Amino acid sequence: MNRPFNFSAGPAAMPLEVLQQAAAEMTNWNGSGMGVMEMSHRGKEFISIYEQAEADVRELLAVPAHFKILFMQGGGLAENAIVPLNLSRGETVDVVVTGSWSEKSYKEASKYCTPHLAATGAESHFTTLPVPAQWQLSSNAQYVHICTNETIHGVEFQALPDLKALGSDAPLVIDFSSHVLSRSVDWARVGVAFGGAQKNIGPAGVTLVIVREDLMGHALKACPSAFNYKTVADNGSMYNTPPTYSIYMAGLTFQWLKRQGGVAAMEQQNIAKAKLLYDFLDSSSFYRNKVAHDCRSRMNVPFFLADESRNDAFLAGAKAAGLLQLKGHKSVGGMRASIYNAMPIEGVQALVNYMQAFEKTQA
Repeated sequence: MNRPFNFSAGPAAMPLEVLQQAAAEMTNWNGSGMGVMEMSHRGKEFISIYEQAEADVRELLAVPAHFKILFMQGGGLAENAIVPLNLSRGETVDVVVTGSWSEKSYKEASKYCTPHLAATGAESHFTTLPVPAQWQLSSNAQYVHICTNETIHGVEFQALPDLKALGSDAPLVIDFSSHVLSRSVDWARVGVAFGGAQKNIGPAGVTLVIVREDLMGHALKACPSAFNYKTVADNGSMYNTPPTYSIYMAGLTFQWLKRQGGVAAMEQQNIAKAKLLYDFLDSSSFYRNKVAHDCRSRMNVPFFLADESRNDAFLAGAKAAGLLQLKGHKSVGGMRASIYNAMPIEGVQALVNYMQAFEKTQA
């Protein structure tokens, strides 16, 4: 089946195998006579789907037993409120601002606690990451928040900071929405990890939240029950009706990832895809990527035409060539190629081939 290559930043392309399996099971899942969207979330059919999805993601990410895996709602944006409601105790929290998403996290936290700007990459227009050794961490922070991959600006932490080595005992909170399952996670350095599904897991609607057990049970009184991590964990993510179909689709994606060899194999593919695209960008004066080499995202590659009057022609030609949704975010302009797990290396090669051809026609 020939399909265009979809470079959307999210909701993003999904593996074709997953979509085909979902289509085949749409009206009758596993001989139950029901589609997943029609099932009770408390019935044995959906419970089996849920339990398999939870087990698979725990295996894929090697999540330790003392972390709870929650399937919640509201996306990563809602977690900017849910995290301080659960962890801040109304006191000081440290936030490292490295782009648009962590900037939102910093602003949202002020409604529930006192956020402290520990570091920012604003001076470089978010093309570099602040060096952890230079972060100004608070002595009494309840947690430290970072966005480990900034979807819009295309910067990514290549390794998680070691807060203990930096003199902080606060738990690290990571928003890994746009690179979850693309690389391993060092859980010894993490207290909470969260991510919306719609980039690397499945359709929008479910949020993956992974919480160290000792951090639960300290929510503010104002925290809604459905957002209280302990309440959600105690009820197996069934305190309220969960986004059942999104969990099912996420589960199919987890199974697909296991068939590809798991996260380690996927990481090697992602390294190869990113290298192919960045090597081409670096070799051309017609295009440019502004992000520092040591923090370039493997998932989201923003780039600009040297002559931006050619942007519309570039996008029109790309669409005609079956290369979709390459327009950059409205806040930064230019172009952006999101090359998540579901994007095969053939898609990246097709993009590079088109970019080479477009450059020649414009010379």
